[in-house]
Amino acid sequence: MVFQFPGVKFDLDIIKKYNTPTPRYTSYPPATELSEDFGVKDFKEAISVSNQRKTPLSLYFHIPFCENACYYCGCNTIFSQKKEIAIPYVEHLIREIQQKASLIDSNRKVVQMHWGGGTPNYLSIHQVKQLWGNINQYFNFDASPEVSIEINPTSVDRDYILFLREIGFNRISFGIQDFNYQVQVAVNRVQPEEMLFNVMRWIREAGFKSVNVDLIYGLPYQTLHGFWKTVTKTIKLEPDRIAVFNFAYVPWLKPLQKKLPVHALPQAQEKLEILRLTIEELTANQYQFIGMDHFAKASDELAIAQNNGSLGRTFQGYTTHAETEVFGFGSTSVSILRDTYAQNHKKLKDYYQAIDAGILPITKGFKLTWDDILRRDIIMCIMSGKTLLFSDIESKYQINFNEYFCQELEALKLLEADGLINLSSTQISVTEIGRLLVRNIAFIFDARKATQKNKFSRSI
Repeated sequence: MVFQFPGVKFDLDIIKKYNTPTPRYTSYPPATELSEDFGVKDFKEAISVSNQRKTPLSLYFHIPFCENACYYCGCNTIFSQKKEIAIPYVEHLIREIQQKASLIDSNRKVVQMHWGGGTPNYLSIHQVKQLWGNINQYFNFDASPEVSIEINPTSVDRDYILFLREIGFNRISFGIQDFNYQVQVAVNRVQPEEMLFNVMRWIREAGFKSVNVDLIYGLPYQTLHGFWKTVTKTIKLEPDRIAVFNFAYVPWLKPLQKKLPVHALPQAQEKLEILRLTIEELTANQYQFIGMDHFAKASDELAIAQNNGSLGRTFQGYTTHAETEVFGFGSTSVSILRDTYAQNHKKLKDYYQAIDAGILPITKGFKLTWDDILRRDIIMCIMSGKTLLFSDIESKYQINFNEYFCQELEALKLLEADGLINLSSTQISVTEIGRLLVRNIAFIFDARKATQKNKFSRSI
């Protein structure tokens, strides 16, 4: 069965054929390649080289705390209702800012900043002010930066929302997952409909430039009709962006998921029907399909970037700032430089210990090879849905594309036969059928072939 929607085609048979575990390619190589052989000295050298490039900056701050556990969650989080736990964390986070800022050229402009988690609004207003003040003291912001924050709508009020906008955040994101009460109870995330609409009203009142909401399909007790109601109510909220994530049930990786009622998880066929319905409803209501599981209004910067060919993809997903290098702060955060990836310690004890010793809290990382960088360019181009012109790669890397990637081009012929791409001697373009399966197309160029497949979710 084939369904045609604006900009994307849903071919059920092809999706079933290619619905295999693959990386999400927010980075290449994937984070699974990070190694403990990489150390602080390596990262300092990488920062020094990065300063010579004078690339604009993107900053990421990880706030790992949540008051309660959402059973579907795959994030690195710490659950506690005793908020004093955040006091030493903020103190160490500020010291890490000072540590890293001393190594980064102060003339480099910050064009993008994101606070994620966990739950960033776990912090008090005083702690947010404290952290914000130190960030602005040690970093040089562009005149009109993109500054975003994730919030949990169950633990925020109007004053907090207005404060976030007043201090300088101009983009905001929150998770809905599902409006259905039975689903919410099953995943331990109860959010009354009235509350969600109140939060959105406060956000609009505050004047945020862009609002993103997250939905998840594949959760316990979800049905086609039930999720249709969720999508309909989400459209009424009128967010600028909507992410619709496929829930990956991987309790061997995320033990918290063992609390979910496995018998109530929707079957694969129903999940595909839910996805098809979601695409149909969103594209029929002025949301443009951006890629994979993301949608945006035509007036949103992501949609504009997609239309003019400047859409990019980074560690933080689809973006209009793919040119930046990312410096991560806080436990588990990842820094993404042009040729180097580095991750902070996951456990607070180790994170604190490193900072107390005056050492960058790096636990592992990865130095990209020339071939990695080449393949990353190709993979991110495909993930962004752009036409890959061989001449662009040839001029940038001084290679003969058809010779260098002869094996990959041969493998792509199978995808071309199934209608995922159009392939010629000069370019690769993703078709409307292939737009839902860009991970599979990109996978062809993955020289590492992501050997640990059980660490990745299925394509759809």
